[in-house]
Amino acid sequence: MNGANRMARILKTIVLCAAAAVAGVLPALADEAVPEAPALRWWKGNIHTHTLWSDGNDFPEMVAEWYRTHDYNFLALSDHNILSEGVKWMKHDEIVRRGGKDALEKCRRRFGDDWVETRGEPETPEFAVRLKPLSEFRALVEERGKFLMIQGEEISDKAEGKPVHLNATNIEKLIVPLGGKTVREAIEGNLRAVEDQAQRTGREILVHLNHPNFGLAITAEDLAEVLSERFFEVYNGHPGVKHLGDADHPGVEALWDIASTIRLGQLKAPPLFGLATDDSHVYHGQAGSRPGRGWIMVRSRFLTPEHLIRAIKAGDYYATSGVTLSDVRYDAELGVLRLAIEPEEGVAYTTQFIGTPVEYDAASEERKDKEGQPIRSTRKYSGDVGRVLATAEGIQPQYQLTGKELYVRAVVTSSKAHADPSYKDQREQAWTQPVGWERHVPREAAGK
Repeated sequence: MNGANRMARILKTIVLCAAAAVAGVLPALADEAVPEAPALRWWKGNIHTHTLWSDGNDFPEMVAEWYRTHDYNFLALSDHNILSEGVKWMKHDEIVRRGGKDALEKCRRRFGDDWVETRGEPETPEFAVRLKPLSEFRALVEERGKFLMIQGEEISDKAEGKPVHLNATNIEKLIVPLGGKTVREAIEGNLRAVEDQAQRTGREILVHLNHPNFGLAITAEDLAEVLSERFFEVYNGHPGVKHLGDADHPGVEALWDIASTIRLGQLKAPPLFGLATDDSHVYHGQAGSRPGRGWIMVRSRFLTPEHLIRAIKAGDYYATSGVTLSDVRYDAELGVLRLAIEPEEGVAYTTQFIGTPVEYDAASEERKDKEGQPIRSTRKYSGDVGRVLATAEGIQPQYQLTGKELYVRAVVTSSKAHADPSYKDQREQAWTQPVGWERHVPREAAGK
């Protein structure tokens, strides 16, 4: 075919395609999953998830498929001290021990025989299955503008004989736990390692403290004093993390209020922001940390790691274990926090607006040891810390700040029991982030 004929055929194809698009045969740009000028919207995601790459009991692609098919928009796999990359084979006997004898067959049924790679003979101790890295299986589950995979790691460390775990979301390279003489040193060292990687790679990375009451490892004072940590899990779906505390230790929400009060009242630093996660490990119906118990809703125009993390860092998200909010607005000029709840038929909603008065003095509750050094005990903090300032019923609660609060946050509690509770008598809830605190923090510390 000479050049003239080739050009004529190309032009004819272009004309036909253009005509087809006008006729509606081909999808127009307006029908794409990512419109040209997208509006702000809520994206649902979980950023604390385990698979067979560490101590989970299902294949990573099967875990991702569960979240994709349950209306999630993004998922971060965060296995302990490992990234889902490189070559990793697992003995089938171990897979059966964790997930049951049907785990491999379930993966085969979903993705096909050609996808599953094995070595050795079935029914022998040498029979093994290759675990697929994220770079390989993400193409099977990601959908433009609908579902996104993000690389993460649970940096699982310890100090003073206690577990110290942090999740890093959207990391590029593995973070090796650095340890420390104290819990606070361990948190600070690992935070610096993540920040170093973020600066070196130019990536937006979110790092948050996991399940502070796991092993009763993290005190409110620890949370308060490590100012470089801005995020923690106010709800974690694992049944073993002592969400409600015990007779000698406060629940996680109380830790949040104590730490935020110390930060704002004494350290003149921003409060903590709260996340909800699954911390999922089991996916075949066994008892334990199952998926679907807690998640975050992030308001962003684009479904990308960078835009999601920027929105989270700006506090434009809420945490939930089932309650859906259609809007969360804080009018700083008027000092009004407004929520709009998406109602379910036959379900009632109670919203508590929680905060600590400006005049509260945490230092007055300190005790001294024999050397005269302060001993802070979270059991000693008074009812002024995290006080219920107001209660509202209905689906459009709001609170007018008086200026006498260090901060205000809202927690919505549904009359509906949680579908898969992680603790006794659990109800569906949603938690907003603290507002009205900026006036108590120097402008440079507030990030303004």
